[in-house]
Amino acid sequence: MHTTVDMKKILALLTPLSLLMAGTALAQAPSGKLVLYTSQPQKDAQETVAAFNKAVPGVQVDFVRDGTTQLMSKLRAEIAAGAPQPDLLLIADAMTMEQLKQENRLAAYRDAKVAGLPDGAYDPDYTYFGTKFITTGIIYNTKAKKPESWKDLLAADAKGQVVLPSPLYSGAAAIHMGTLAGVKDIGLGYFESLAQNGAVAVQGNGQVRTQVAGGQKLYGIIVDFMGLNAKKDGSPVDFVFPKEGVTVVTEPVAILTTAKYPAAAKAFIDFVLSADGQRFAASQGYLPMRADVAAPEGFPARDGIKVLPAPVQILLKEDQANKKRFADAFGG
Repeated sequence: MHTTVDMKKILALLTPLSLLMAGTALAQAPSGKLVLYTSQPQKDAQETVAAFNKAVPGVQVDFVRDGTTQLMSKLRAEIAAGAPQPDLLLIADAMTMEQLKQENRLAAYRDAKVAGLPDGAYDPDYTYFGTKFITTGIIYNTKAKKPESWKDLLAADAKGQVVLPSPLYSGAAAIHMGTLAGVKDIGLGYFESLAQNGAVAVQGNGQVRTQVAGGQKLYGIIVDFMGLNAKKDGSPVDFVFPKEGVTVVTEPVAILTTAKYPAAAKAFIDFVLSADGQRFAASQGYLPMRADVAAPEGFPARDGIKVLPAPVQILLKEDQANKKRFADAFGG
C-alpha cells in the first residue's frame, strides 16, 4: 500500500522556529569547489575524493596528483605569480609541511577533530595533521634471498639488483634518506654505497614495485602499502621491515591560508581524521593513524614495528644538502 505525502500539510505543521533551524543547517552545510594537491597514487586519490563526496555531497573536489617535490615546485611557481591554486595539500611528509608553516602558508585549524590521534601525529599549532602511518622498508622478489637488514642491499648478491625511489621526487624517499643519515652504522654514506653497488634510482615508489614484481630487479626500497598490496594482488614479492628499524611518513593534510573555501577544506580534514575516514584508509591498505581502527591484513602489530627517530626540524635543515649528495651519487 502506498501512502501519499501531502507536503503542504507537513509544511503547515512546521513552526517558524523549526523552519529557521532547517534553513540555518542548510546554510552551514559545507559547500564549494575544493582544489586538492596530493601525492597519493592516482587510484587512491580518486577513491579518497569519492569517499569524501559520499560523506559530504555538497563539496566538489578537483585534485592534481604528482610527487611531493613536483607539487611543491608547481605551488611555488603559483605563489610567485600571486595565484596559488590549491585549497588543500595531502602530501607525503611533515618536513614539507613544516617548511610551509614557517613561511606562514598554512592556516591553523584549532577545532580539528584530533581525538584518537597519537601524540606527535599533528602539528602542535594545528596547521597540519598526519592521516596515515606509512613506513619504508624492503620489497624483494621471492626468487631472491630474503633480506633482513638495510645493509643486505649492499651485499654481492644484490649488486645491480636494487631499485629505489629518488628523494629528488618523492617526499617519503627524502624523509627516508634524512632519517637513515642519523642512524649509527648507516648514515649518508649508505646511499653512496648503494650507488657503487649498482643500485638504480627511479622517480617514485610505483616504479620500484613494477620493477621488483616484474623481476627486472630483485630488491627495492618502497613504502609498505605498495609492497604489501603487490603481494596481496598475487605478485611474486614480499615485504620486510628491516631489523634496524623503518622510516615513517604520516601523509599530512593542511589548509592553505589562501584557500577559497576554508569551511569545505575543514570538512575534508574532519573526514580523513574521523574513524570512518581512517577505516576507509585501512581498506585501501594503509596503516591508519588512529589506534582504535584496525590495521589492514598483512601488517604486524603496531607496537611490533620499530620506528627510527626523525626530528622534522633537523630533516628540514639538512634536506637540500642530502638531496645534492644523492644527486651526486645517482645523477639527476
